[in-house]
Amino acid sequence: MLARGNRVIVPDDFRTVVRRGRRTSTPTAVYHRYARDAEAPLRFGFIISRAVGPAVARNRLRRRWRALGRQAVDSGLRGADVVVRALPGCAERDWDSLRAEFADVIGGVR
Repeated sequence: MLARGNRVIVPDDFRTVVRRGRRTSTPTAVYHRYARDAEAPLRFGFIISRAVGPAVARNRLRRRWRALGRQAVDSGLRGADVVVRALPGCAERDWDSLRAEFADVIGGVR
């Protein structure tokens, strides 16, 4: 689970990251990264609409992304806000492919 300090919570912060951040698209998700002060904590936010699947699948996907975010925070990454938007079909991905995609995209954060 991500600590409160490592979550994007305020709607204005979500808007800033999505509008001003660098976008990286994959077949099942869109990652928005917005650089902040190098000493600022790494923060994550997740956008998962009903088009992704039923509530059980959406919540499982959110838990998995939170676990991956926690691993990134524990590895010492800092200085960015990351918002991940799930696209339809994302919930069917297995853990290994989801983790590999997340690491490829988030690995570029300072």
